[in-house]
Amino acid sequence: MRATLSSLSVNKMASYCLTVTRVRLALGTGARRFHVSAAFNAKAKVSMSRFEPDTSINYEKMHENIKIVRSRLSRPLTLSEKIVYGHLDDPARQEIERGRTYLRLRPDRVAMQDATAQMAMLQFISSGLPRVAVPSTIHCDHLIEAQIGGTEDLQRAKEVNEEVYNFLATAGAKYGVGFWKPGSGIIHQIILENYAYPGVMLIGTDSHTPNGGGLGAICIGVGGADAVDVMAGIPWELKCPKVIGVKLTGTLSGWTSPKDVILKVAGILTVKGGTGAIVEYHGPGVDSISCTGMATICNMGAEIGATTSVFPYNHRMKTYMEKTGRGEIAAVADQFKDDLVPDNGCEYDQVVEINLSELKPHINGPFTPDLAHPVSEIGATAKKSGWPLEVKVGLIGSCTNSSYEDMGRAASLAKQALDKGLKCKAQFTVTPGSEQIRATIERDGYTKILSDVGGVVLANACGPCIGQWDRKDVKKGEKNTIVTSYNRNFTARNDANPATHAFVTSPEIVTAMAIAGTLDFNPETDYLTAANGEKFKLEPPTGDELPSRDFDPGQDTYQYPPAESSAVKVQVSPTSNRLQLLEPFDKWHGKDMEDMRVLIKVKGKCTTDHISAAGPWLKFRGHLDNISNNMLIGAVNIDNDAVNKVKNLLTGEFGGVPDVARHYKANGVNWVVVGDENYGEGSSREHAALEPRHLGGRAIIVKSFARIHETNLKKQGLLPLTFADPSDYDKIRPDDKISITGLKSFAPGKPLTAVIKHSDGSQVSISLNHTFNETQIDWFKAGSALNRMKELKE
Repeated sequence: MRATLSSLSVNKMASYCLTVTRVRLALGTGARRFHVSAAFNAKAKVSMSRFEPDTSINYEKMHENIKIVRSRLSRPLTLSEKIVYGHLDDPARQEIERGRTYLRLRPDRVAMQDATAQMAMLQFISSGLPRVAVPSTIHCDHLIEAQIGGTEDLQRAKEVNEEVYNFLATAGAKYGVGFWKPGSGIIHQIILENYAYPGVMLIGTDSHTPNGGGLGAICIGVGGADAVDVMAGIPWELKCPKVIGVKLTGTLSGWTSPKDVILKVAGILTVKGGTGAIVEYHGPGVDSISCTGMATICNMGAEIGATTSVFPYNHRMKTYMEKTGRGEIAAVADQFKDDLVPDNGCEYDQVVEINLSELKPHINGPFTPDLAHPVSEIGATAKKSGWPLEVKVGLIGSCTNSSYEDMGRAASLAKQALDKGLKCKAQFTVTPGSEQIRATIERDGYTKILSDVGGVVLANACGPCIGQWDRKDVKKGEKNTIVTSYNRNFTARNDANPATHAFVTSPEIVTAMAIAGTLDFNPETDYLTAANGEKFKLEPPTGDELPSRDFDPGQDTYQYPPAESSAVKVQVSPTSNRLQLLEPFDKWHGKDMEDMRVLIKVKGKCTTDHISAAGPWLKFRGHLDNISNNMLIGAVNIDNDAVNKVKNLLTGEFGGVPDVARHYKANGVNWVVVGDENYGEGSSREHAALEPRHLGGRAIIVKSFARIHETNLKKQGLLPLTFADPSDYDKIRPDDKISITGLKSFAPGKPLTAVIKHSDGSQVSISLNHTFNETQIDWFKAGSALNRMKELKE
């Protein structure tokens, strides 16, 4: 069978996969078991996915690397160490120290969502390479705006984004990248269903890539420039992560869901508590969580700044892989199970313990995902804080919570309400995570139940979770409350309204609150009133972990890259306002940076949403100059507590942040941004680094950085620097000039100096730290990592 598969053409392989799916639908799970047992033998090579028959999983290589590293370190290894070190480029000589050294790694594959894939593919085109070196995919999920309903919104997105979709499809075909068309589903759900498996290392251009940790994979969110490195076959650098262990005991039951685990962990560790670390779940409680539930927990680990999160391989993962047509992979994983679980006696840098039997339903927010409340207490807290109690909209789905199990448990509550003659008091939306989930829940009746209770089924896409929501029920500035099963709830993120109080919780709690219509409804204790006046309580939600029949794959939405692509043309119109070919950034001039202006001194939280907003700006993600018009328009200026209003120190007038930056650049004036703690938390979007570089920025000076953003800044030739003394933040005034000295002797571990010149003629010098290594310093000197790649090619 393997030889036959390897010889199939791309078109024949597509036909084969479709035929197998149809046979399985007709015959049920028995057909799959027969296929797996017939095709698999212990020494056969097993493909990484059904879409890539010429690839193979290499557990043997990972096993050998683990043996080498364990021998060198002479200690038990955590699971995350096994997978990460198992992908080292040079395990025999790599210096390994958690939290200090930089690892050179060889990830197995790359995944890109459409909003970030535009810039990633533009950079890959600039590299001059003919084809990607590792299996890679593009997923169209970010550009579909929620307006009316799934079918209508998808059709409108195809029309509005035709130019971008055509670019991504042809670029994928040209350079060997698989293309998932709009309507396929959210990138992380597609990865879980098709590409993630125990022990794989995958990097994705989205911060919630860690979702794949629910299948025992190390999946890490990165910027597009990192993706280009891996697609180019260059070893990828990652600071050796620390490992935070979360020990789970007890058993989930009743109203408590997997989402409550990460909501609790976020409350404990905060939005920066996981920075520089992998969160590794372990303990006897793990087995009470479904595979998709584990993915939910790993997905939202991005909100605590973690590099990624991971669970050990177990029977729940095996069952999920078998149900999604990957029994062959599960059978091989069984043989290497010792490499897919932590060693006995391994040590963690920090341990958090959670008893699942005692864990209560949680809801986090508003305005930050780490403000955790038990559902039983949120009503009183809201009243005390002045938060609106009426729930205007309940939204379930998203990449975090759109599994078959999630939808089933929500539907079980909706059915109870319908049986009592009730519908949702709040507006209610449902976002399926993938075409497979949409088709299966429709077949099994969940969609009808959720629609009958008042739900509007949206497209298989990100939608309101990332601000792609044409919301009409409230005016901008109107104070209101929404509850979602999403992962992130920063100010104005979902609907561009800074007065919207967004809370994140489980799909079950969202559904219950949407039915009740109020934030202070606790389904464990509170009663609803049926249509006949009878008081009743909702029974705890129930739902099958996986469908009893096979999944219905729905429509075929995958485009295979052709084996021969020389005739494929990738066109970018010079007059397009959506796409723009990239020009190289300028190299370092070899001198210190003198008399730079402070463009803005940011007050408080500054996420990548503040630096490069999503929502309506997503349409410009492939056009650097146009997208730069949103740079830092959401950041609060400490000088006047206003957003997008800074003083132009050349003219004395106030203007928008991007406008003032453009004026400085046009007049040859370099500038810096000054920021607070955890600067750049949130999305992996590298536009938050590209835009400052494009508009003349040279350095970002803050108290601390989020991991992905710091790396993105380095990749684009900027200087991400931190105050050696955080209180030095207070020494910088908005009208200062700043010089950064010591660049001629720029070296790893050696601080730089900032000379701050005040407008009154006085000046002060402060020390600035950095995390650059030798390779990254070469990026800075070359002007960007892409420039450096070209230098090495020449």
